[in-house]
Amino acid sequence: MVIVRFVIQSQNADHESDIVPHTMKTLLFVPASRPAMIEKAAASAADAVCLDLEDSVTPAEKAAAREHVVRALRELDFGQRARVVRINGLDTPYAYRDLVDVVEAAGDRINLVMVPKVGGPRDVAFVDTLLSQIEWQRQQRTAIRIEAQIETAAGFLYAREIATASPRLDALIFGPGDYAASMQIPSAGIGEHDEHDDLYPGHRWHAVMHTIVAAARAYGLRCMDGPYGAYKDAVGFERSCRVARALGFDGKQCIHPSQLGPASAIFSPSDQEVARARALVDAYDAAVASGQGAATHDGKMIDAANLRMARVTLQRSGRM
Repeated sequence: MVIVRFVIQSQNADHESDIVPHTMKTLLFVPASRPAMIEKAAASAADAVCLDLEDSVTPAEKAAAREHVVRALRELDFGQRARVVRINGLDTPYAYRDLVDVVEAAGDRINLVMVPKVGGPRDVAFVDTLLSQIEWQRQQRTAIRIEAQIETAAGFLYAREIATASPRLDALIFGPGDYAASMQIPSAGIGEHDEHDDLYPGHRWHAVMHTIVAAARAYGLRCMDGPYGAYKDAVGFERSCRVARALGFDGKQCIHPSQLGPASAIFSPSDQEVARARALVDAYDAAVASGQGAATHDGKMIDAANLRMARVTLQRSGRM
């Protein structure tokens, strides 16, 4: 038997959304059940605001929270901040209704749908198909993009396949809390350093985080680190951001406005880094212009890898 899968694409859909910055550094979560908090988030310093229908909303509040999301999307001014809706997991009875109720009513105001606990490519494909049908029905001109949260053992193992599951896919995101639960790893908090880290001779999340970054880079996606639950622990939060940046992540999910400034600063190249990169690129360009066979800077040869790293730094700083 041959099974053919039909996917209805929005007739005028454009998968390249112009409001989703590739260098997004901060995403602020806000419970969809709290309209006052949504209003504050819409005016925050975040690059993106995520209206969360999943973990921060109790089962009894799910239906009302969807109405709050629709109202916020249609009435609030989010400025240049990307508008993200996190639906409930596909293993719950809430996910399809999240998509139908919210996207049918306010799909033209949504930039991204975040899918939690993605375990394989078919999870992304399901959301893609349903979004395509809704967009087609609404005659929506732009396509909503997808962010996939890698926060289960299955998601870790299938990260590469997930990264290629849909042209809508925009980002892979690490979810440390649910990942710890899925892997049965003892953890005292979400993304926080605890006594178990001191017992392990390395970084406990290195394998999954490195896998997420590699899959994202291989297929042209953004990658964001998950939240740090202890929002009053500024030192711990900054350390978490620095580790994520050292591993190659583009930015950080935040659960409190106080985390936005530090995260944005840490995931932005410093003035010193930019100056070094600019000097190296200028030295290379000058050598090429003068016909030199080799370029040097600061007493060192400039090779192709040095040049690529310098240009990445300039690109991330917006000073190309």
